[in-house]
Amino acid sequence: IPTAEEVQLAKAKVQYKDDVFHFAVAGVAGSGKSSLINAFCGMSNRDPNAAPTGVSETTLEISRYVNSAHSEQFAWYDVPGSGTLTIPDWQYFNSQGLYVFDCILVLFDNRFTMTDHAILANCDRFKIPTFIVRSKSDQQILNVMKDMGYNADEDADCREQFYHIAREHYISETRQSVKNNLAEANLRDQRIYIISNKTLAGVVKDNWPKKIIDEVELLTDLYSTAYISR
Repeated sequence: IPTAEEVQLAKAKVQYKDDVFHFAVAGVAGSGKSSLINAFCGMSNRDPNAAPTGVSETTLEISRYVNSAHSEQFAWYDVPGSGTLTIPDWQYFNSQGLYVFDCILVLFDNRFTMTDHAILANCDRFKIPTFIVRSKSDQQILNVMKDMGYNADEDADCREQFYHIAREHYISETRQSVKNNLAEANLRDQRIYIISNKTLAGVVKDNWPKKIIDEVELLTDLYSTAYISR
């Protein structure tokens, strides 16, 4: 358990403010953390104020970002993946000062890492709300379509049929995979939010894209958690 001094130092490091709700996004390199934060902040990856994105891990220290429309209410933090730091998994939660955040999003790829397990377990211990998210789902669904035999020359009706089947398969498989991973780690069962960063960005900007999965529910549940906590 961190000391009062450690808590104060960790809060100072992330510019913690009592009247702001602080969301941290954690996940392995390549899981889409930075793009997700940019979507939450209503920015494209090319925006000069956006979180840097790339194939390799670009975050070596916790970085703070805000949506200009909600800068007085919410702050988003990009947390470096454990694979980029020489920190044992079991020390990761405390060493990164994750105990000061009001809510933590854990990005799920194919399997939970030991660090993901540690984050989820410690959040329960500290009573910090957690959300498990799988992003980049548009690309993942396209990959499933290709595995099913889809090619770009198909007509629109055929594409929609492929998309519908692939989407349902991907959603079902992802939900079951998360359920199995949580059970194997002896962690409580909880929902997985399946999203596309591009679609989420559209929802944040009130553009309301057609192919929504869990983007609206994720935003609703995140902000409800924030307002209830306040």
